[in-house]
Amino acid sequence: MQNTVILSLSVLIFIAIIVMFVHIKNMNNKITEITKTITFQYNLIVKIQSMLKNKNATNAVAENAEIIYSDLLQNLIPIMAAIDVMPRNTNEHPLWRALGGIMDEYAKNPFALEKLRRCIKLDSAIAHNVQNYLGRANKLLQYLTTTEPDGILASTFTDGLLGQSLTFFSQAQQLAETDE
Repeated sequence: MQNTVILSLSVLIFIAIIVMFVHIKNMNNKITEITKTITFQYNLIVKIQSMLKNKNATNAVAENAEIIYSDLLQNLIPIMAAIDVMPRNTNEHPLWRALGGIMDEYAKNPFALEKLRRCIKLDSAIAHNVQNYLGRANKLLQYLTTTEPDGILASTFTDGLLGQSLTFFSQAQQLAETDE
């Protein structure tokens, strides 16, 4: 009888140990799943936070757009006067009217590039205005590129009048520098 009691007790302890191991394994699986879920949620929160920071940065550019546009326009006005270009006659912002006028003139008359090259070479104030415009416009594009997650706004500026004008002014500046 003692043997049967010991045997029964041993079987019960063995079953209890197996149940405990199964329970511990299930708990480990649940803890692993919870850890994966928490890690995923943390990464998602970090991504959302990054997107919100980028949106805030983009919104800051949009809120300060008038200041940025005015700064760029202040450098364009003397350049336009030097190469005898009038702004477009549209309802756009004055910066886009000025850039449109310059790019329209260049499209009609490629000699506009040569006129700008001469002005850069002969007039240090115009050279300074071109340098300032290029630097500030490039900074704006770099800022938009780094802060905007999907790049729509940055590509719009790069592919639009701002990007075209950067190419035009850069070419004129390079030609003026290599001509010396």
